[in-house]
Amino acid sequence: MATQERPPEVHHVRESYPELAATTGRPYVPARTLNTDYPLIDSDPHFRRVLAYARPADYTASALLASFPPLAMLLMERISPSEVGRGGFAPIMRLSTSIGFVSGFLLLYSRSQNRFYGFSENRREIERDMKEMTARVRKGEPLYGVSGLTEYMQGVASRQSRYSGVFLHVMPWFNFVNHGQHGVDTAKYYRNAERELEAERTGA
Repeated sequence: MATQERPPEVHHVRESYPELAATTGRPYVPARTLNTDYPLIDSDPHFRRVLAYARPADYTASALLASFPPLAMLLMERISPSEVGRGGFAPIMRLSTSIGFVSGFLLLYSRSQNRFYGFSENRREIERDMKEMTARVRKGEPLYGVSGLTEYMQGVASRQSRYSGVFLHVMPWFNFVNHGQHGVDTAKYYRNAERELEAERTGA
């Protein structure tokens, strides 16, 4: 099969800024890869992608954790009434519900993100990632979407949020930028696309 030029991994819609010309020619420093028990899928997954790859078990665990604070407050109020009345107890319930919601969301996000990092079992996510990226290669689409930032600013954004999930319990930090620096060799997607096309051509 003839080798074709690859499309960019991220398509950016802005022209390079003149003031960034001084950065041209600097050596590219690859992202550090951690030693994990499972294969790395993405060292800086996009916020939407992390949520899309979450498993039903993640939502179950998240719902259980989110419901704990308000239920605990109701239980304690029943065992030992505060006698503050409805007007005083309502703000407490709103606060405990908010705490539960945020805690549940962070748990869901962390469990899903850890599979991208290879910290936990991720066979299902590896297969889905390969299928999704191969489909984009075959359609000629950029692997990681379209960005309104220059390549330089994409790199800045990547360095700010790469492996940010390991510090999620202290400072929640998410990636909302499409960029091409994800710590993996994207050639595997192109090879898989070539194999699929070759199989279709030969009727295998």
